[in-house]
Order: sequence, then structure tokens, then C-alpha cells
Amino acid sequence: MSLNFMSVSWPLWVALIVLGVALGAGCGYFFRIKQHEKSVSHTKEEADKILADAEVEADKKKKESIIEAKQEIAVLKQEADRDIKERKNVVVELESKLNQREDTLDRRSNNLDRREEMLNSKEIKIDEKKAELEQQNNKVEATLKAQEQKLIEIAGLNRDEAKKIIMDSVHDSMKVEISTYIKEEEEKAKLEVKAKAKNCLALAIQKYAGETAGENTVSTVSLPVEEMKGRIIGREGRNIRTIEALTGVDLIIDDTPEAVVLSGFDPVRREVAKRALEILVSDGRIHPGRIEEVVERCRGEVEMVIREMGEEAVFKTGIGKIHPDLVRLLGRLNFRTSYGQNVLKHSIETAMIAGKLAAEIGENEILARRAGLLHDIGKAVDHEIEGSHVEIGVELANKYHEPKEVVDAIASHHEDVAPKSIIAVLVAAADALSSARPGARSDSLENYTKRLENLEAISNSIKGVQQSFAIQAGREVRVIVNPEEIDDLSTIAIARQIKEEIENKLQYPGTIKVTVIRETRAVDVAK
Repeated sequence: MSLNFMSVSWPLWVALIVLGVALGAGCGYFFRIKQHEKSVSHTKEEADKILADAEVEADKKKKESIIEAKQEIAVLKQEADRDIKERKNVVVELESKLNQREDTLDRRSNNLDRREEMLNSKEIKIDEKKAELEQQNNKVEATLKAQEQKLIEIAGLNRDEAKKIIMDSVHDSMKVEISTYIKEEEEKAKLEVKAKAKNCLALAIQKYAGETAGENTVSTVSLPVEEMKGRIIGREGRNIRTIEALTGVDLIIDDTPEAVVLSGFDPVRREVAKRALEILVSDGRIHPGRIEEVVERCRGEVEMVIREMGEEAVFKTGIGKIHPDLVRLLGRLNFRTSYGQNVLKHSIETAMIAGKLAAEIGENEILARRAGLLHDIGKAVDHEIEGSHVEIGVELANKYHEPKEVVDAIASHHEDVAPKSIIAVLVAAADALSSARPGARSDSLENYTKRLENLEAISNSIKGVQQSFAIQAGREVRVIVNPEEIDDLSTIAIARQIKEEIENKLQYPGTIKVTVIRETRAVDVAK
């Protein structure tokens, strides 16, 4: 019988489809479970393999670490052994030194014991000798009293008359010793008052503001109009503060019409400030940025001028090669003055005079000019470095390996030390000639002549003075006394008297040396 599918009802079809779907899902589920179990098994195998590899690698690393640790322990052990050995050597050496010191101390202790015994014995002998001397002294005093009594009886003089005769005799015999004692005390007093004199000078400089200080520490800049002062000051004073900070110079803007005063002890800084302010005033653009630019430019210009002036001085004097730093310091002297005299020009003049003097007596002319040019080199930085310009100059000359004659000339040109060479004597003479000539410094010819006349008049007014001469532009006065009226001891009193008269009656720069000369001449004619 044939099956007619069409004759099957639709509910049966639905049941068949559902059954088929269920069978397919079940087969798929079981297949997926099998696949998962297979994957888990594979993963487990790989994990076991990784663990096995890790264990092998760990064992390898462990062995390597153990080997490295053993090597490091061996190295540390070697170092420790070496350190212990060195320490043992040091300890042994220290023990040896301690033993030596103990031996030395034992020897010294034995020596001290022996010395103490000797001193005790000597002290006993001294006490015995002292007692013996006291006995002899008593005997001598008794003998002297007896002799004195006999002399009084023989001479017919009382004690006071005899004492007067003895004192007169002692005074005559002690004149030379008294004169020597006075000189020694004067030298001692000079040494003691030198420190006090420095303090007094410092206080006087602080309290005194004379014309010389004003001339040498102040520069003036002219202004085209009075309103320019306000622009120089700037808003809230920022311009003037900038100028003062950059140049290190004080600007004084007072009631002086159309002028600004620059004040400062460094002449180079003052020159930089003056040039910068002149450029700013002529340009009209005055603000902090412009001020900084102009000041820097002017500083470079002044440095160039300093270098040129130094090179010109070296070329003009013909002293040969010289250190570049000394050339620059020579150029700085062009902005330095001493009693109104330009120090660079004074140094060049001193060099020329010293060279001519050296040529006349057959000494090294070039070396003399070199020493003369550098004798005041310390004045280029004496306001920056502590010490006198002589000390600074000696230090600079030694620093740049100048010849010993140059160093000697710098050290002795103001008689701070005794000259050791002919060149130094020539430089001192040339320095005196250059600075002491009339007109070289800020002192009129009339005042110069009047001071010389007053010096000679004071000297001639002293009793016993035969003639006097003021020399070295009034820095020294030489007095010739009559040897028949004045003895050697009295010459010291006359020198002191003239010195006091000069100090009380005259006003003068620096110091004045008083030299009293006593000379006796015996003249006869053979026929």
C-alpha cells in the first residue's frame, strides 16, 4: 500500500519537525561537549609542558645564581682577607711607633731626672754664692763709707758739693750717650705713632671735603635745557637709579642750572658715566633699556682708550715688551690725578728723566725708563685693593715677573725702604724732579715761593743758625749752624725747635724734612 504524504495531517508534521529539531540540537550539544573536552585536554597538555619548561629554566637560573653567589663570596672573601692583612700591617706599624715613642719618653724622663738633680745641686751652690756675695757687699759698703768720710775730711767738701762736682763730670762725659738715647727714643716714638697716624688720617679724610677731593672725584655734564633734568630722573626715579646702578657713580642733580654733577672715587667709572650721559642727553631717548645699551658701549670705548693710552706710553718710553695687564693699568693712570697732576704723564716724565740720568752715569737706560714708568703703577688700583700704592705696585711687579730693579724702585721711591740698586735711586730722584717742579701740581708759583721763603726765615730765626736752604720744592730744609756756638747735642734740640715752628706757623702738603749740619774746619797754609 502506498503512503500518501498528503494524507498525513498537519499536526503530525509539526511533531516530526519538532522531533527533528530536538535530535539536531542534541547531536550538536554532544559534539560541542566532545570538542570542549578535546580543547581542555590540549590546553592541559600545553600547561604541563610550560610548567615543565619553567621548572627546567628555574633549576638553571638557580644553579647560575648559586654559582654567581659563590664567585661573589669568593671575591668578598679575598677583599676581606686583603683588608684584614692591611689592617694588621697598620696595627703592627702603630705598635712599632708606640714602642719607639715609649723608648723616647723613657729616655727623656731619664734626662729630666738627671737635669733636675743637676739643677738642685746648682741651686744649692747659688744659695751659697748669694750668701757669700751679700757678705762681700756689706764689706764693700762699709769700705765705701769709710773712703767717702776720708775724702770729705781731705777735700774739705761736704756731701752736696762733692755730689755736684761728680754730676757735672758725669753730665759732660754722658753727652754722646744722651744724644744717642734721644735719637733711639725718637725712632721708637715714630714706630708707635705710625698706627695712630693712620687712624687720624682716616678720620680727617672722613671729616674733610676740601677742594682737592672735589676736583679729583667730581665730573660735570652740561645740559642743553633745564627740563632735561626731569628726563634724566625719569618716572619715579627709575632712569637715575638705572644709571647709578650700571655705572657705580652718584648723580647729583641740584640747583645748578643746566648741569649734572657726577661723583665717584673711581675715575674710570666716572668717565664711563660722563660719556654715557652726554650721549643720552644729545640723543634725547632716555629709558632703562637705552641706558643699559649706551653704558655698555661707553664702557667698551673707555676700555679701548685705556688700552691705547697704555700702549702709547710704552711706545713713547721705548721700554720694550711688557705684560698686557700692565699696559691696561698704565692706561688707567690717565684718569688718575695726584695733587692735580696727571699720573700717567707724570710716570712718562719720570721714566724719561730716569733714563737720561742712567745714561749719564753709564747705567741701563731702558731698565731705568721701565722702572720710572711703573713706579706709580699701584695708583691704578689703589682705590680697589687694600694697601698703599707702593705695596700694591710691588705686588703687581712681582706678579708679572718684572726685574728686581723695577720692584726695588717701586718699593723705595717714597723712602719706605732703603734702595738696593742705583736704578732705584735714580727713579726716586726723577720722581722728585717731576712732581716737585713749580707748576707740576696744583700749587701756584706765588704760594710755592712764599713757602720756601717762610721755611728759610723760620730756620734763620733760631739762635746759632748760620745759614739755611729750602730744597726739593720745600720738602726739605737744610740748616747750617755755627760750630763755635752749637755743639753736637744742641743740634738735636735745634732740629726739633725748627720742626715745631714749621708745624705751628706754616700750612703745607705732605712732610718737610729738617736737617741740621754742624761742621768744623781747620785751615792752615804751608809756606
